[in-house]
Amino acid sequence: MIARRSLLAAGAALLAAPAFSQAQSRVLRFVPQADLGGLDPIAISSNVIRNHGYMVYDTLYGVDHQFRPHPQMAAGHLEEEDGRSVTITLREGLKFHDGERVRAEDCVVSLRRWMRRSPMGQVLAARTEELAALDDRRFRFRLKSRFPLLIDALAVPSNPQPFIMPARIAATDPFQQIRDPTGSGPFRFVTSEFRQGARAVWERNADYVPTQAGGSGLTAGPKVVHFDRVEWSIIPDAGTAAAALTAGEVDWFEQMPAEIQQLLGRNRTLLLEPIDPLPLPGQFRFNHRQPPFDNPAIRRAFLHAISQEDFMTAIVGPDPAKYVTGVGFFTPGSPYASDEALAPLQGPRSIERAKQALREAGYRGETIRLLGTTDIVSTTAQAQVAADLLRRLEVNADIVLTDWGTVAQRRMNRGPLEQGGWSCACFATSGMDFINPITHLQLRSDGESAAPGWPDLPAVERLRAEWLEAPDLAAQQAIARRIQAAAMEGLPYIPTGAYYSITAHRRTLVDRVKGFAIFWGIRRA
Repeated sequence: MIARRSLLAAGAALLAAPAFSQAQSRVLRFVPQADLGGLDPIAISSNVIRNHGYMVYDTLYGVDHQFRPHPQMAAGHLEEEDGRSVTITLREGLKFHDGERVRAEDCVVSLRRWMRRSPMGQVLAARTEELAALDDRRFRFRLKSRFPLLIDALAVPSNPQPFIMPARIAATDPFQQIRDPTGSGPFRFVTSEFRQGARAVWERNADYVPTQAGGSGLTAGPKVVHFDRVEWSIIPDAGTAAAALTAGEVDWFEQMPAEIQQLLGRNRTLLLEPIDPLPLPGQFRFNHRQPPFDNPAIRRAFLHAISQEDFMTAIVGPDPAKYVTGVGFFTPGSPYASDEALAPLQGPRSIERAKQALREAGYRGETIRLLGTTDIVSTTAQAQVAADLLRRLEVNADIVLTDWGTVAQRRMNRGPLEQGGWSCACFATSGMDFINPITHLQLRSDGESAAPGWPDLPAVERLRAEWLEAPDLAAQQAIARRIQAAAMEGLPYIPTGAYYSITAHRRTLVDRVKGFAIFWGIRRA
């Protein structure tokens, strides 16, 4: 949240600023939710870096709003040997930004790198006997057994995505960040204009040829670009960013706190709407490697005190239409969302019961380091609620608040607190990331291979594997309920609710693709 003094100053500026009309330029000026903290959407799981990734890279398949896959770079695929052999053919004329042709070998190396980091990709890797290029335009999966979700896996929009890179770049260790953002997507990243913490620029890729395949919405359908340049201005103060939007200095403000939403809503030249039809789930995540949260009873003690309403209203304000409570481990509105085993998060909240549970679980004053952001609305607001919660629980709290780029790097630290490690953190994720048990990176619970926090919960992992073998939706939903019950017992994290992320842009911008900050399709009226 911004300070009251800056909020009042911002409000005065917003109300006083004239509504200048935007020149019909070919430049789209955008304020992202946070700084672009890296260029590698495979090595770093971040929505900001994902948005960059979809600009500069392309995928073999995309998904529409019903999450149905459609070809993108692929011309199509052929299944043989009862589905155990799948050959994918590339569209003709695909080129990387450096002018080199996109070849099947580039896809093979890129997919191998992605499969090391993606939960869905790792499932696919375990079922793959061989992945090899047949010629420049065709490559083949030889599977150990039929895997009906193969094409869905290659279209998955959740972090990390199966972006295709030149083989020379994709050969980089997936746990090391790439520095060369050469892709084949609809935009080129302008490295010479990149200023960390200040500015990032992309230019339209004149050589990009949109797919003519069917499907539309989200990442499916033709990616038609209507702007020659997209410029991101990193403006951490929400009031300053809002004033720039009102004055016509920027066109689009990705995400803002509730107070700024109210002020911008009075301006008739602006449109405020949810950026995604699905709500974004929040989480209070534990580091299972470090005391005291290596003790499951201590993790469960926090269930008595966590109020989803407190966490969500801190992000979007008191309007109940803007948030959802009673949220479990799957996105509200998705096929696998349920109320299974959520009783500990419902009913009256009690700090005293939580204190008692902590004592009974053996908490002995160990330092609890909360890692939080200062520059992303959702995570910053949640961190403030979590910090207040730790103080009221009278634990030995160490509150570390910094920018998202630093948090994204620091959460990877597996070491103890004295070596820069952490105990707990608050995050929020696109609703599409929590759609099912496999794409749900934060639910994965196989220790060292899991997302930061590294939960080791064999019961969850067994059920995730069982879900893959379910014969139909009803069976999948039944298993998802059991997964949620197991997760509520082991707690890779505590769900903190879900909220609708509000974005604001000038009404002269039309045809925005709903889902996240997508820069094709959108144009000036």
